[in-house]
Amino acid sequence: MVKSKSIKSSEITPESLYLNRRDFMKSLTLVGTSVLLAACGIKPVTEGVNPPVPTLVAQGGDTLTSYENITSYNNYYEFTLDKTQVAKEASQFQSSPWQLEVYGLVNKPKTYTIDEILEKFPAEERIYRLRCVEAWSIVIPWQGFSLVKILNDVEPLASAKFVRFETIFTPDQMPEQKSGLYPWPYQEGLRLDEARHDLTILATGLYGKPLPPQDGAPIRLVVPWKYGFKSIKSIVKIELVSEQPATFWSTVVPSEYGFYANVNPNASHPRWSQATERRIGETAPRPTLMFNGYEEDVADLYVNMDLNVNY
Repeated sequence: MVKSKSIKSSEITPESLYLNRRDFMKSLTLVGTSVLLAACGIKPVTEGVNPPVPTLVAQGGDTLTSYENITSYNNYYEFTLDKTQVAKEASQFQSSPWQLEVYGLVNKPKTYTIDEILEKFPAEERIYRLRCVEAWSIVIPWQGFSLVKILNDVEPLASAKFVRFETIFTPDQMPEQKSGLYPWPYQEGLRLDEARHDLTILATGLYGKPLPPQDGAPIRLVVPWKYGFKSIKSIVKIELVSEQPATFWSTVVPSEYGFYANVNPNASHPRWSQATERRIGETAPRPTLMFNGYEEDVADLYVNMDLNVNY
């Protein structure tokens, strides 16, 4: 299994305005020891650990984006098209009780409550970059677990080739779902091998706290080498299917948003370049990294594919 190669703790500035040191250390659950060792310049031992502790490896000296910026600047069209107003519009969203149905081409279809998920799949910390297709980016300390764990729990059939995800449809809580402009509910998809990759997680928290509504409470997908719109929020359905599923933005504007949506600085969006990005909290642009900096981990998933065609 390929281990997570995100951002080393010694090269991260903790968000002291929102978590004091004691609370921050308490939030580092399964990777707490390895983070402390890494901060001291000692390589954490992961051999023989079951499950192995994810190793956080530096790839560029990134700094964590502040909790305030992560929770106040993002896209969530179900609530509003104004990314600076999502937190306000989502503030009354009810994420409990919650159920996640996992079904389709599986031996053991299941419906989990969020409490069952939290108990059955203990959270790890994964510090990932998130690169928006709009050419801005952030760095987030997620809490969650590899999607493959829940897939293994339902036992996909040999005929399953893709995974389809669906967001909750609740127009009374999500006002933009009353609009006829978009094909609600939001849907996304991955190839099964992408979904099984260890970097692909279902996140249930960030900065040691439960996910806030504006960031996809209570459970969302995170695929760090793809543009952010692939990381679907507030998931209620995961379906194993044999054919490539329709996805939200590929349905709305197929000429601009493909199924794969891999971060690729060499493949411009039809209306802007993807060669650089603006990290929230910074003023100068920075070069966009191939696969958002996770090329070593995921490039083998796309051997012999033209990523300028399969965008």
